[in-house]
Amino acid sequence: MSESHVWDEVDAYFSERLAPEDEVLAAALRDSDAAGLPRIAVSANQGKLLQLLAQIQGARHILEIGTLGGYSTIWLGRALPADGRLVSLEYDPRHAEVAAGNLARAGLAERVEVRVGPALESLPALAAENPPPFDLVFIDADKVNNPRYVEWAVELAGPGALIVLDNVVRGGRVTDADSTAPDVIGTRAAIDLIGSHARLSGAAIQTVGTKGYDGFALARVLP
Repeated sequence: MSESHVWDEVDAYFSERLAPEDEVLAAALRDSDAAGLPRIAVSANQGKLLQLLAQIQGARHILEIGTLGGYSTIWLGRALPADGRLVSLEYDPRHAEVAAGNLARAGLAERVEVRVGPALESLPALAAENPPPFDLVFIDADKVNNPRYVEWAVELAGPGALIVLDNVVRGGRVTDADSTAPDVIGTRAAIDLIGSHARLSGAAIQTVGTKGYDGFALARVLP
């Protein structure tokens, strides 16, 4: 049995018992596929982990950078209290349209706002509105801008907030200091920023599963 097949089997085992998808989540993936969106959404286990992190935080305000079809957004949105708010930033209008439909089906349209446009334009506009500090920020967008997204997360989050930066392993390429690949350069810069930032304490974890060999970084915003 191949290594990747074992990863898939184990991931499926855990998902079935700990993070089973209901029809709303399954439909979100089906509609994303039907619309031709790339199959890069988080796995069910990863979605459940995000939900648990938000619940542990007691999150009332969540920021997501990178909506795609709204699959991770649904997991996060379900962790919010009735008066909570999630702002999700999506570059592609078509992706945002699919996500809006999926979020409406999930009954989250009143709690979740999807903003369309480049995140580095949406973030300063959001900051200008002086929103309540975000309790959790999930970053899963273009990797070249990861360090700038982390900087904005610190700016918009309150003390004690969590920042989750996805896809940091890059298939192991993150260790290549000589890489000229934009995704590796951006990810390495973000990891360096988390490690050196006076207001961040972080760690990074390697993962395997249906998403292959990957991982995420988790940082806490200090006072």
